Amino acid sequence: MTPVRIVVMGVSGCGKSTVGLALAQRLGLGFLEGDSLHPPGNIAAMAAGIALDDAMRLPWLQAVATGLHSEQQGIVGSCSALRRSYRDVLRRQGEVFFVHLKIGLHAARARMQERPGHFMNPALAVSQHASLEHLDSDEWGIAVDASHPTEVLVKRVVDHLQTHAAGG
Repeated sequence: MTPVRIVVMGVSGCGKSTVGLALAQRLGLGFLEGDSLHPPGNIAAMAAGIALDDAMRLPWLQAVATGLHSEQQGIVGSCSALRRSYRDVLRRQGEVFFVHLKIGLHAARARMQERPGHFMNPALAVSQHASLEHLDSDEWGIAVDASHPTEVLVKRVVDHLQTHAAGG
C-alpha cells in the first residue's frame, strides 16, 4: 500500500485513540496521538469545560499537521478535526485520509464520563457535536459508526483504503 497519512476524527469519546492505534498496528504504521500536542493552556481550558476557539485551536492543528507530514512512511493520527477548515489545515502539506467515527451525543458523553483522569470535560460534548461538520463529498475519507467493535472498524477502513485510490 502507498504511504498514507490517516486521521481518525470525531467528537471526544468516539474512540479516536483506540481505533487509531489499532489501525496503525494493523497497517504497520506509527501512531500520533493528537491530544499529546495540545499546549497546556488548551488542556486547562478543556478541563474547565471551556470550548477552544479557533485561535486556541490553530497552533495545535498546525502541530498535528507537522507530525503527520514529517513521517514519510505513512502514519495514523488522532485529531478531532471537527470542521472542514480544521481538516484543511491538516492537509495543507499533502493528502490526508479521514476516518470519521460517528457517535451520538448521549453515547459520546457516557464514554467521556467513563474516562477517569482524561482532561476533556464531559460538559463539552454538546459544543463538540454543535461544531462537527461531516466530511464533504470531495474530502478523501470514510465515515463509520463508532458503536461497532474496534476490529470491525479497522477492517472497514483497511478494506476501503485497499479499494479506493488516494484522493478519490
